[in-house]
Amino acid sequence: MTQHNESKSAAAVMLATMASRGVVVRAFEPADMDAIAELATLPGVRHGTLLPPFISPAVTAERFSKKSDSDVRMCATIEGRLVGQLGLMVQQKPRRSHGAMLGIMVHDDYVGRGVGTALVAAAIECADQSLGLRRIGLTVFADNAPAIALYRKFGFVVEGRSRGFAMRAGKLVDALHMARLAAAPPFAQA
Repeated sequence: MTQHNESKSAAAVMLATMASRGVVVRAFEPADMDAIAELATLPGVRHGTLLPPFISPAVTAERFSKKSDSDVRMCATIEGRLVGQLGLMVQQKPRRSHGAMLGIMVHDDYVGRGVGTALVAAAIECADQSLGLRRIGLTVFADNAPAIALYRKFGFVVEGRSRGFAMRAGKLVDALHMARLAAAPPFAQA
């Protein structure tokens, strides 16, 4: 298990480093919907996610309106331009309320510039310091080496593989299921 204080320190340091490089992470705003819909239609984003092609702003708005009050949605910007989005969907089942699922999109033109690092660091910081989550899971295509490396940097490990998980470009593609486990947060000293 990853220790909370170590994760917090590493996530906070990475988040500060990305901010110094101009990547700003902020809360999702309803006004971001068109930019997120545009992001979702980019070839690289579609290649790395389960999103269908040609997703409209209306469909994107409908998906985002279905979120739970406990879900966390954040965006990354560079010089005011939305270049990434992350959702941390907290599990609603009572016996799974200690966990969440993570989904992320990074603009094709900004891959490799710290956007994913900043978003995942912010999600980990939020999960550890505000939500007290013990488990964050995700699913990633098995051939997405940059994303897998990003997740491993934050302590995610591969827990399993689904063969023929999804159709992409006319072929069935495998996916990996990864998760990050954290120790219970410590009690504050009175």
